[in-house]
Amino acid sequence: MREETPDPAHGPTGATYTRWPAPAASVEPEPLELPREVSAESEPAAERLPAPRPAPASPEPAPSAVPAPVPAADAGRVAAVLGDPPFSGPKPPLYAPGPGAPVGARPDVDGAVLPDTVVDGATHGPLTVRAASVRGDSHRYHAEPRQDALVVARLGEPDEDTGVLLLGVADGIGSAPRSHLGSQLVCREILRFLDEYAGELARALRAKDEKTLTAVVNSAVGSVAESLVRAATTAGHRPGDYATTLRVLLVPLDPAVRHRALFTVGDGGAALLRDGTWYLDVVGAADGEGSGIIDTRTAALPTTRVAETHLFGPALPGDVFVLCTDGLSTPLGGEEEMRGFLRGAWGGPPPGLPDFLWQLQYRVKSYDDDRSAVCLWEGDS
Repeated sequence: MREETPDPAHGPTGATYTRWPAPAASVEPEPLELPREVSAESEPAAERLPAPRPAPASPEPAPSAVPAPVPAADAGRVAAVLGDPPFSGPKPPLYAPGPGAPVGARPDVDGAVLPDTVVDGATHGPLTVRAASVRGDSHRYHAEPRQDALVVARLGEPDEDTGVLLLGVADGIGSAPRSHLGSQLVCREILRFLDEYAGELARALRAKDEKTLTAVVNSAVGSVAESLVRAATTAGHRPGDYATTLRVLLVPLDPAVRHRALFTVGDGGAALLRDGTWYLDVVGAADGEGSGIIDTRTAALPTTRVAETHLFGPALPGDVFVLCTDGLSTPLGGEEEMRGFLRGAWGGPPPGLPDFLWQLQYRVKSYDDDRSAVCLWEGDS
């Protein structure tokens, strides 16, 4: 489904970018016939009713400590809850589907103030983003902090389409005792560094200049690694205690530019949902549903100082790009039921934030890690 095409700007030995699969044929919807509007002039005179007399004023009711009952129509809406997330297999995992004991302030007050769950989103022109990070079942059971982090933000001036949308996820290494702080710091610092180069990134994406993108990204990753080392040293910890992975998608806000850039340090996932089909490794060697999303390498910041950078596209209306930590990428790559559920949930219009959070928490037995995803819906330009 993919084809590697040389970039003319760099000659036969220059950078390559990935051409995504062609879209399926679309069907134009039939026009709807609207009902005829009825006005007072078109209504038969015999059926017109006289205006009602105003009701006499009634005194204000005395204040009461008991709230007024909810009308029946509203009560039905309030009662329509989503319930526990769905699951694969004949029965749900043994872990409870929600948070358990809170994280203690001793010995790690920094971990205690991290929320169990984060939900975010954004809309800019034809682009819609939904994002969530959820503490894994194992961390909930042991009252440990969530080690994942995410970022949804804009690079560049707020009133210009020359800006770039930055979407990122970071996964703190489980064996690193302060990685929950490392993942948060990396998301903040990569945003801070790349914002200074927003114009250069936008021009490189427009020109499909992977060489420039790689140079800027590697400078950013090196700077972020140094920030991790300084933070650990200042706090009296080893730099490896803050170890974390990082995956970032850069999306031009100019709707005429249809290529995107992905850079990664360490494991996680990047998938494309197009025309009802999952492409689970949009930048690797494999194509097609069920392939390639799992990446078990152990590269992580701050030890690793360079990223793998890929330019790919063009993006098409209706595409859904999923950037995620391995808490989602691993079960998504191995569980057909999960892929089918998320295909139905995310293959149409973008869901609301509560629905997206509920959908992301689809449960699979033995997969109990933190789960974070940032999903991008591509609309019509």
